Amino acid sequence: MLHLDFLNNMFHLPVPIVEKLLRPVIVYLVLVVLLRIFGKRELAQLNPFDLVVLLSLSNTVQNAIIGDDNSVTGGLVGAFSLLGINWLVVRVLFRSGKLTRLLEGHASVLVRDGQLDQKAIDREMLSREELLEVIHRQGFNDFHEVRMCQLEPNGTFFVEAFDPSKDDKRHEEVVARLEALTREVAKLRRQPAAE
Repeated sequence: MLHLDFLNNMFHLPVPIVEKLLRPVIVYLVLVVLLRIFGKRELAQLNPFDLVVLLSLSNTVQNAIIGDDNSVTGGLVGAFSLLGINWLVVRVLFRSGKLTRLLEGHASVLVRDGQLDQKAIDREMLSREELLEVIHRQGFNDFHEVRMCQLEPNGTFFVEAFDPSKDDKRHEEVVARLEALTREVAKLRRQPAAE
């Protein structure tokens, strides 16, 4: 009998299933809207403060998602609901470019031809030092080496150099040498065999 009580407590839903399905959907939609309002910076996780906010956010909405339910069934229903709404949103956005742009926004160009766009940087609430750290991680020493740096809607940075990188130059050299060797081999194959 004790064994059955344990299983009953583990899988019994203390709240209606409709509530368990709606709670995660509501929280999901509100978080999508809030992250859109507060900007791409929250997604980029640029500094420890932003990371703390994102980690705290998940803990803050946990009770709104699960309510007073700690059952395995409740957790599974909540997980199913979150995955289901995410699947639905991704499918809708995939089919509608206009809705995708509306919800995700557009990329912000922060550096163009080595020059900082201070208005765009201020709009994204980035400091010069944070942006410099981003381009350092991409292998650049200073802004004048960057043709373009933009913050994408998903919080990632795209950085493009003026000149090809050392790896790109090395790759081009290797390809040129391979093409020359291929021509030489083809030329040797066309020559009649010496008897």
